[in-house]
Amino acid sequence: MFIITNRIVVGFLKVSCFMVTELITFMEQRVLFNKGRQRAFLDLVVKKLNCVSVRGILQFGFDISYDCLKNYYCERRLIPIGFFESLCYVARIDKRKLKFKTVDENWGQVKGGRIGKR
Repeated sequence: MFIITNRIVVGFLKVSCFMVTELITFMEQRVLFNKGRQRAFLDLVVKKLNCVSVRGILQFGFDISYDCLKNYYCERRLIPIGFFESLCYVARIDKRKLKFKTVDENWGQVKGGRIGKR
């Protein structure tokens, strides 16, 4: 059991208030491109970073697996907003020139339980 105060959490763990809000808000938004544009964005990142393939992005210190990166490239999964902003920063891409929308993490999921049985 944790009691959240202004600066610290009283309990088993002492962290700053910023870290507590990060722990509580674990649902990160995702970036939604039009069909085929997410792959084009990652190709642009590869070109700007002067990499041979998408696997070359990993050498810049991103904490992401290659399988996850392939899922982003094949557009099976949406890119998290934090990873998207990091890619734009490293590749020096202006986000204002890209056409995308941000959606919640649970966007596109099927509702379960009693709601899904209607």
